[in-house]
Amino acid sequence: MKSLTTAAALCLLLVLWPFAPTANAQSRTRRTSSSSAQKRRAGTNAKPDQTQVNAARIKLADRIKALSQFLYLYGRLSKDLELTSTQSASSDTMTKSKAALLGSLRNVREGLDDLVAQFRFTPGLEQQSDMIKAAAQRAADAEASASAGQYNQAGLTLVEVVRQLTDALVEM
Repeated sequence: MKSLTTAAALCLLLVLWPFAPTANAQSRTRRTSSSSAQKRRAGTNAKPDQTQVNAARIKLADRIKALSQFLYLYGRLSKDLELTSTQSASSDTMTKSKAALLGSLRNVREGLDDLVAQFRFTPGLEQQSDMIKAAAQRAADAEASASAGQYNQAGLTLVEVVRQLTDALVEM
């Protein structure tokens, strides 16, 4: 009978062995922290909502596509404006074209400013918001160059804007 009891105890020990705490296991203690500390931790480790991130990604990609198409058209128009501005005869058409071009550049900058605002309030996209803000500033520089008649420089700056926006998209 004694061997049967010993065998049963040994079987029970072998069955329960994987559930036994190990010597190097840490004991857990429950700690309460203030609600402000919990909110602070939640704010820094806030994971972005994937639906919002995907929507922001699509908006940014659409902005890059539109800006790339604008750059294609801008190249042709800026070349014509540079050629006609060197001629002594200033036509009404050139003035209208220049005004339209400056208006388009203003729209590009304002669109990027709107995009910055959308990204700023999306949790987890603060870094991309800063990148887009820098691109918006470069778009303002391009607008200033174009208004000064430096169309080639403005075009190069816009290419830099597309690069910065693409970098922001990659970071997402």
